[in-house]
Amino acid sequence: MSKLFTEIKIKDMELKNRIVMPPMCMYSADDEGNPNSWHFVHYATRAVGGVGLIILEATAVESRGRITDKDLGIWSDSHVDGLKKIVDEVKRHGTKIGIQLGHAGRKCEAVSENIIAPSAIAYSENYRVPTEMTKEDIKAVIDAFKNGAERAESAGFDVIEIHGAHGYLINEFLSPLSNKRNDEYGGSLENRARLLLEIVKAIREVWPKEKPVILRVSAEDYVTEGNHDIDLANIINLVKNEGVDLINVSSGAVVPARIKTYPGYQVKFAETIKRETNLPVIAGGLITEAEMSEEILQNDRADLVFIGRELLRNPYWPLQAAEKLGDSGLSWPVQYERSKK
Repeated sequence: MSKLFTEIKIKDMELKNRIVMPPMCMYSADDEGNPNSWHFVHYATRAVGGVGLIILEATAVESRGRITDKDLGIWSDSHVDGLKKIVDEVKRHGTKIGIQLGHAGRKCEAVSENIIAPSAIAYSENYRVPTEMTKEDIKAVIDAFKNGAERAESAGFDVIEIHGAHGYLINEFLSPLSNKRNDEYGGSLENRARLLLEIVKAIREVWPKEKPVILRVSAEDYVTEGNHDIDLANIINLVKNEGVDLINVSSGAVVPARIKTYPGYQVKFAETIKRETNLPVIAGGLITEAEMSEEILQNDRADLVFIGRELLRNPYWPLQAAEKLGDSGLSWPVQYERSKK
């Protein structure tokens, strides 16, 4: 059997294979942040297609934490029922499901919101200048993540992913490029990691201890003065003992930067973080081929592989990948068996 289609267990979460659908915004929610039939069909289809773990798109813990006006929300109890319908359907097909709790910070483009950030620095000339966060703002955000975790548990999610990547609020605190504070939340690496540490602690107060927490990171800022993979490994080592179980390794987007992309361009960052933190990692980045996914796992470069855009193009990629690898470990839906070659 290929390693891609072997089971893996992280705390109480048992995955039938090592294929992860990472969070990818659909920008299709209503103005109140509620999911609809698009989200239901979109996620259920990937479960039918055999993905081991689906992580729901970035879901805002505050209304001012949305990336756009059409992002999903979890800042209200009214969001739980809609999310639960998606959760229940995905699980019905044997796939585990998580939710990415996020806050856009200075990259919030929701027109009605006042945007906040660690420092009053715009992402680019095309973005608004945010208000520098007060201690009260910081506490409110920490409480919002905690409340979001409680609602995620009510909706039945198997895992929470904390969005610490792609230039959104937590990443803004982590990077010296966007965090110019002079208090205990800025300056040294330990100080820049403080918000993340306090969010992890708050989530763990309400999230069941037997359920895992994933942290998504941007392991490279692509600017010399920014963070690099070893910096993120050091940050993870500061927070992991508070209850982080798995690292989803991405890169970039805290500032505009030129990024040379190619299949697997982020895998080397995942290798560094896996080695330096001794935590399991999810690796990816423009991966489209089953054979490449298998190589990454067989050579212990990562423990799971995320397949993003390819799963948008082809929701049945896992079924086809199993065929390519000559693996019978993934059953086709009985309704589709007659199409199997």
